[in-house]
Amino acid sequence: MMQQYLRLKAQHPDTLLFYRMGDFYELFFEDAEKAARLLDITLTTRGQSNGEPIRMAGVPFHAVEQYLARLVKLGESVVIAEQIGEPGATKGPMERAVSRIVTPGTLTDAALLDDRRDSLLLAASLHRGTLGLAWLNLANGDLRLMECPAEALQAQFERLRPAEVLVPDGLLLPLIEALSPALRRLADWQFDAETGIRLLTGHFATRDLAGFGVEGLPVALSAAAALYDYARATQQQSLAHVTGLVVERESEYLRLDAATRRNLELTETLRGEAAPTLLSLLDTCITSMGSRWLRHALHHPLRDRAVPASRHEAVAELVGDGDGRTASAVRTALRGVADVDRITARIALRSARPRDLSALRESLSRLPELGSLLHGTRAALMVDLLRALDIAPDALALLQAAIATEPAAMIRDGGVIAPGYDAELDELRGIQSNCGEFLLALEARERERSGIANLKVEFNKVHGFYIEVSRANADRVPDDYRRRQTLKNAERYITPELKAFEDKALSASERALSREKLLYDGILDELAAHIPALQRIARALATLDGLAAFSEAALRYGYVQPAFVIRPGIRIDGGRHAVVERQVDNFIRNDAHLAATRRMLMITGPNMGGKSTFMRQVALICLLAHVGSFVPADAAEIGPLDAIFTRIGASDDLASGRSTFMVEMTEAAAILHGATEHSLVLMDEIGRGTSTFDGLALAFSIARHLLEKNRSLTLFATHYFELTRLNADYPECANVHLDAVEHGHRIVFLHALEEGPASQSYGIEVAALAGIPAPVIRDAKRRLRALENREIGAGPQADLFATLPEPEAEPLSHPVLTALADIDPDALSPREALERLYALKRLAD
Repeated sequence: MMQQYLRLKAQHPDTLLFYRMGDFYELFFEDAEKAARLLDITLTTRGQSNGEPIRMAGVPFHAVEQYLARLVKLGESVVIAEQIGEPGATKGPMERAVSRIVTPGTLTDAALLDDRRDSLLLAASLHRGTLGLAWLNLANGDLRLMECPAEALQAQFERLRPAEVLVPDGLLLPLIEALSPALRRLADWQFDAETGIRLLTGHFATRDLAGFGVEGLPVALSAAAALYDYARATQQQSLAHVTGLVVERESEYLRLDAATRRNLELTETLRGEAAPTLLSLLDTCITSMGSRWLRHALHHPLRDRAVPASRHEAVAELVGDGDGRTASAVRTALRGVADVDRITARIALRSARPRDLSALRESLSRLPELGSLLHGTRAALMVDLLRALDIAPDALALLQAAIATEPAAMIRDGGVIAPGYDAELDELRGIQSNCGEFLLALEARERERSGIANLKVEFNKVHGFYIEVSRANADRVPDDYRRRQTLKNAERYITPELKAFEDKALSASERALSREKLLYDGILDELAAHIPALQRIARALATLDGLAAFSEAALRYGYVQPAFVIRPGIRIDGGRHAVVERQVDNFIRNDAHLAATRRMLMITGPNMGGKSTFMRQVALICLLAHVGSFVPADAAEIGPLDAIFTRIGASDDLASGRSTFMVEMTEAAAILHGATEHSLVLMDEIGRGTSTFDGLALAFSIARHLLEKNRSLTLFATHYFELTRLNADYPECANVHLDAVEHGHRIVFLHALEEGPASQSYGIEVAALAGIPAPVIRDAKRRLRALENREIGAGPQADLFATLPEPEAEPLSHPVLTALADIDPDALSPREALERLYALKRLAD
């Protein structure tokens, strides 16, 4: 047995081997130690190998999926070796063979997958500065390729978020190591373009790949070679549900670099949490397919505005006149729909379980209702969805006829095939269910025939069926009785009729289960012919669910349909930040106007005044429009856009040895090199990571470069008030500010955008709100007055405060002063003020 294990382990040295032994999956040697540590299971020893105890650990077969899920989340891969053949059929240990290989990027089992997130296997290849990517969603058969510049690596990984990455052994890119949760290195020769062409043409049964548009993509094809071969090996079979190949181009989508995706908090907060984000707000999808569609859409805003415009039209139909009756009815009908997308993949891979098929049956039975709700629709996209849903009647008829209403969880448990589907199976089941009736009838006949009143017909697992007669009546039994067992007070017999029934009954259960397995395999074969149709249905259901979620947001939060216009610029009336407005009581709406003659808004105002929120809301409104959603505004017109860039926030990158300022400048450099006149650029507090004069100089030059060279639509927030003078030389740079007022000793943020520069930043007041000690605040105010009065000379910046006199000594503590400091005069009634005055007089005395 150990020789068999070691042979299998030698074929898969880098993965954990789950070796089936009876009711357990066992792991041995180093695998056992690793599994015991990762899964917190018992490590034991048994026997010896080469004079050393054999370390082993195991998990029960019925709970294996939960252990696999934990290992996959930790980035581990697992090989499953199952017993094959029948026990006792051959001499020696039972033969075992690899049935499947479970890796983070090749999951298809529902128990192992996050049902609201795609799990992608990605292969990357690099040649002369060109990055070739190929990725596969094995859970639905979606295969895609692309080539891009090597410097786009981080942006693409942030967009795709692969679960597992394959790279050539000789590719040394530290960034890939940092970005990949599960990295697997393969031999360099597996990344070969000619091999990729051969594998893919063989799979699609085509002479070449011209129809897929992959000409001139040798680096991507080399990645595809490794990807396809690896995926096929893990499944131990062909990938029948991979029915197409899509080539993506960078120009298809609005460019969002890694920093922008993080800063806009599309699907993850800056703290790495799932909420509150744009996705967590919008994802009211009924199905898991819809949630995955929505997540993908948010990360893939389209440049071709015809597609999002068609989605706007569809959402408008679902919203109707504002009553949302169509949307509500569609969402209600979707409640009975399962994950058709992933069930279809499991059918193709022959891993679909009985309840997958019953769920598919219930889902397909909902299509007529959904079709009737969409009947008469005028939106072109809705017409396409309606057409896609009006298919697969043969698949539904097969499932209704073949699968039991409530099938068992596993085919090995029986009770999966519906009564009436197969005559032979019905007969075998009849034998099992009629066993009791037959025995009672036989007992009655034999009592009458023999005249023995206490004769019994019974069964036990050791001796099978028998007729029991008391010892006193043994001489009265008929001649065809054959003695089977002698007891102290009774004799047990078998008759030819009972023996024939026994043979039939005892084998009926095994034969029925074997027959069910055979029929089930046949059903999977028949369903395999419907895979393309089922995939179209799944895509249509996912899209419809996502559009219904957009309509729900529009109805619930008062979103409006945006308009795409030809002229360059952005005009938003009454815009809101989709996420922030749900977190506060009274969100202040703001307009945003950018145009060819107003390309930059120089935004000033106090800390906490809302500058960053305003900039982000403009970006999110533009992104939502290009995704196909309605937007949080009173009205919105969006001109041509090709990218959204953001330079917001400050954090260092210790893993890469980059300081906060270095990260800031790297992101700024990417914007200056990549932004065009059709790009939306968000610049927040650029230059604050270094000395004041250096920062001001950089901020000024960066702003001027954006105005002169990039000519981008730019929101530029700053505390350098010197930058507000830019509009004297550049009329297309408009000054705006978010205002605040002082009320008593407090500052009130108005969060309203006004034309013109801000009068002051209120930084010291914000520091006081944050709890900075009062002496520090008083000293800061004194030094601020000195700076504003030009009381310091123009020397090196390091000596900025050197000429200031020492701060005055703190006044002596006195009870009256302490009591006065605690009084808020605006909060006192006249009577309370009089009482406090008398109290102060007593303290003074």
